[in-house]
Amino acid sequence: MLIVMTKKATPAEIEAVVATIESKGFMARPIPGGERVAICVLHNEGAVEASFFGGLPGVKEAIPVTRPYKLVSRESQAHDTVIDIGGVLVGNGHFTLIAGPCAVESEHQALTIARLVKKAGAHMLRGGAFKPRTSPYAFQGLGEEGLKILARVREDTGMPVVTEAIDNETFDLVEEYADVIQIGARSMQNFSLLRRAGKSAKPVLLKRGLAATIDEWLMAAEYVMEGGNTRVILCERGVRTFAHHSRNTLDLSAVPVVRQESHLPVLIDPSHAAGRRDQVIPLSRAAAAVGCHGLMVEVHHEPGKALSDGAQSLYPSSSRTCAGR
Repeated sequence: MLIVMTKKATPAEIEAVVATIESKGFMARPIPGGERVAICVLHNEGAVEASFFGGLPGVKEAIPVTRPYKLVSRESQAHDTVIDIGGVLVGNGHFTLIAGPCAVESEHQALTIARLVKKAGAHMLRGGAFKPRTSPYAFQGLGEEGLKILARVREDTGMPVVTEAIDNETFDLVEEYADVIQIGARSMQNFSLLRRAGKSAKPVLLKRGLAATIDEWLMAAEYVMEGGNTRVILCERGVRTFAHHSRNTLDLSAVPVVRQESHLPVLIDPSHAAGRRDQVIPLSRAAAAVGCHGLMVEVHHEPGKALSDGAQSLYPSSSRTCAGR
C-alpha cells in the first residue's frame, strides 16, 4: 500500500499517518518526492484496507502496490532515482563510466590505471580489495592494504572508488574506505549482508546473481532499501546459461524490464559477462543502445600480468571507446 499525501500536507499530518500505520503493526516508510510525500506501508502480510487511511487529513489517495518489491517498485516512486556520489551523478539521463582493475595489486598498478582511465573519460574507479574467487588458491586480494591504496588513489585523482564487501565481518572496514559498496553476484542473496548494507549511509551497487531472476534481483534490492538505504544501483553482469562462447550470457533484455519495473538506476558490467576482451566493447555499445545508465568495465595496463581476470580486461586506450571518445 502506498499512501499519497496532498501537496499541502503538513509535517503533523504526515506524522499522524505514520502513527496510524504503525498502530496497526505495520512499518511506515515516508518517500519524499518532488511535489509531495508518499508513505509506503511495509511488513503487511496481506492486502491493507484503503479505508483505514482515506479519511485522514492530508491524504490524497491510498494505492495498492501489486509488486512484491515495494520500495524498489516504480509504483512506489514514479520518477527515476538519481544518486550523487562525490559529484558524479548516476541515473536518469546521466551515463556513468566506472573503470579499473578487477583487483588492486599494488599502489603503482592502481594509480597508473586510475590516471589512465580518468584521462579516457571514466567517472569512478573500480578495484577489488577483497576478492571472492572460485578457487581458494587464487589471489584473494590485498584486504585492508588494498582499501588504503584505493583511498590514496582517490586522493590523487579525485575519483570516487567502488569496491566489494564480501561478508559482514569486513563490511565496516570497506564502508570506511569506499565511496560505493559493491555487493557481488555471489552475495546477491546473502541476506544478512544485504541487511547490513541497508544500514549503511554509503551507496550500494548490487550485482545480479549468477542464476537470479529479475524479481529475485529486485527483491535483493528491496532488502537494502527496507533497511533504510535508498541509494541502490543495480548492475547486470551476465547469467549462467549453456553457452560456451562467453563466460556468461549478458541479459540485455533486463535493462528495459528493470527500467519499467523500478526507479533505480541500472548499469551493465560487460567484462564479467564476456570473460573475453574482444567482446567487451561490442557488448558495451549494445548496453548503451538498450538504455542502461552506465557501464562498469575492467581495465589493466598490463593484462597479461594481472592477478585476476586479465583476459577480460581492456587496455587503457580501449576504455576511451567505452567513454564515447
